[in-house]
Amino acid sequence: MVYQRILVTGANGLLGQELVRQLSADVTYDVLATGLNTEPRQSADVSFGYVRMDICDIEAVRRIIEDFAPHSVINCAAMTQVDRCEDERDECWRINAHGVKTLARACHSVGSHLIQVSTDFVFDGLQGLYRENDRPNPVNFYGKAKLGGENAAREAGMEKWTIVRTNVVYGLSGGLLRDDFVEWVQSRLEAGQPVQVFTDQWRTPTYSFDLAKGIECLVRYGKGGIYHLSGREYVSMYEFALAIADTFALDKALVQPASATTVRQRAQRPPRTGLIILKAETEIDYRPMSMIAALKHLHQRLAMRRTAPSAS
Repeated sequence: MVYQRILVTGANGLLGQELVRQLSADVTYDVLATGLNTEPRQSADVSFGYVRMDICDIEAVRRIIEDFAPHSVINCAAMTQVDRCEDERDECWRINAHGVKTLARACHSVGSHLIQVSTDFVFDGLQGLYRENDRPNPVNFYGKAKLGGENAAREAGMEKWTIVRTNVVYGLSGGLLRDDFVEWVQSRLEAGQPVQVFTDQWRTPTYSFDLAKGIECLVRYGKGGIYHLSGREYVSMYEFALAIADTFALDKALVQPASATTVRQRAQRPPRTGLIILKAETEIDYRPMSMIAALKHLHQRLAMRRTAPSAS
């Protein structure tokens, strides 16, 4: 059997953990996970290699990619705290743009296919529901740096780069320093604390389980270019929070509507983004679960993990 070698950066993050979990379960892939930690956060019930690697370390990236010679490199490493990116612009650009350039040049040198995970925040949010060919116009520095990363990915060479845009990613993970949106809502409601959620920010929330499956399809079919991978439903974050409360049997009365116009944040957020996924549905048979089905699926996995810590 000929194995496809896949290198996953940022493997200790939410999406990285899900990718490693799914790819390692497929016998056709030989997976090398990388991250800033000395040890992986991934559960021990999957088999994969792991090495510490900072995507901004030019020599380490060159050496590891040359030694492993991956068919594909999936870059999940990023600085994603939007307000922090606004305050620490040099660091944000170093990771989200220069780090991608380092990966792209290393991929180009060995002929690897670079898959760069990007964001809906490359758009200004004035239009709502974006296609792959819509013009980016980021309104905060995080979006500008991620757009810089998209441009850097193209250095991997003709037909050797793919950009995956997604938004509001949630799912099953372990050991993360901050909660995703579902975890945040769930934890506060379980504690009997109210949550104020915006009615005027609209997204297409993305289950990491579906996103990882979509990225695997891009690897399998060798697709290049830009693809939008997210959920289908276009909802306000308030509606999403209500759905979380319903699914987890928590008190919906604690979910309080709020307007982003009344809250001062260091970084501006685009009001209406959301992604049109028709291209991915047509070309790689991307079929994400409905929002309610995805939340129920996640709820079941979380319940299994609580009763059997080694299960995922």
